[in-house]
Amino acid sequence: MIPETPTGPVPVPVVVAALARGADITPVWRNELGGLTFRLGRARYAKWVAAGTPEIDLAAEAERLAWAARWVAVPPVLEHGKDADGQWLVTAAVPGTSAVLPRWAAEPAVACASIGRGLRLLHDALPVAECPFDWGVARRLPRADERIAGGEGPAGWSPEHRRLGLAGARARIGAPPPIDRLVVCHGDACVPNTLLHEDGTFAAHVDLGSLGVADRWADLAVAAWSTVHNFGPGYEGHVYEGYGIEPDEERIAYYRLLWDLA
Repeated sequence: MIPETPTGPVPVPVVVAALARGADITPVWRNELGGLTFRLGRARYAKWVAAGTPEIDLAAEAERLAWAARWVAVPPVLEHGKDADGQWLVTAAVPGTSAVLPRWAAEPAVACASIGRGLRLLHDALPVAECPFDWGVARRLPRADERIAGGEGPAGWSPEHRRLGLAGARARIGAPPPIDRLVVCHGDACVPNTLLHEDGTFAAHVDLGSLGVADRWADLAVAAWSTVHNFGPGYEGHVYEGYGIEPDEERIAYYRLLWDLA
């Protein structure tokens, strides 16, 4: 499933209808695992994911948002919970619109530079020494092994990685490059998770469920890569320029492969 803004009818989970408390409910996003995000009225957003969905823990995201909010602009957590059908997280709206919207697709260079600038602000602001969350290679490798053991392989990877084969790709991610700079990474620094102000400047980040300490290239490589999917080729350099760094091809290649497998 490709992450997207829903264009057709979306069934509203019972708990989301209750959380709306009479406010209008508008589906705004469906992620690649089937998780849904709804706007409730004008001031709240509700994320919902079905029970048993792998890789998504909304309680963990609530904890990360609450921690990060001391230093950076993120959506304030209002409530979260789970039941037999799924789990949910309700946050307050923050100023800005997603960089994936058509408005910014028409100005991709502006959006991509702001994505890089926002990532730099995040990395500079969040204190590594005080962060209780880990997103390093050693923590992520077991997930890659779980996926391989479950039957996932080159057919499900990005085309540039398939030639490595299963054994070659696993060996490659097991030999990471030296750390460039440890930061508190976003963990899913893609285009849709960056909010921009009306003038195109960075506003805030959303979807911090994987936030944790790692090499900054774990974020940078994926943030720039996501611009190809959302805007087409030719804009990755604007992300690095906005961040204030020259591309590091070795680390970019490594962390994109790790993303694919893990």
